[in-house]
Amino acid sequence: MKTKQTDKLPSFFKPILWSYDFNSINLEKNKKAIIINSINYGDLKHWRWIVKHYGKKEVKKILTTIPFTEIRPRVVPLVSLLFSIDEFNYIPRGVSQKKANR
Repeated sequence: MKTKQTDKLPSFFKPILWSYDFNSINLEKNKKAIIINSINYGDLKHWRWIVKHYGKKEVKKILTTIPFTEIRPRVVPLVSLLFSIDEFNYIPRGVSQKKANR
């Protein structure tokens, strides 16, 4: 039997979401920030929570659509392994969005 999921983050997220008003974080609207900060600054309990709450497929989707530079280099090998990511989203330097979309 699955437990009912709450609409609030557990308090152990507070240290890794220091730049947000913790009491007003929306789990869906701030999903990307929660996942990225958990991957970059969290520990195993943060990683487990995001996988349990959002699902491994959704976490992988977020990680492969954000610019690669948003992921800290030291966690890339582990993220690649755990979420089966073969290729990240590399954005070339010096190319503006207008030029890239033409």
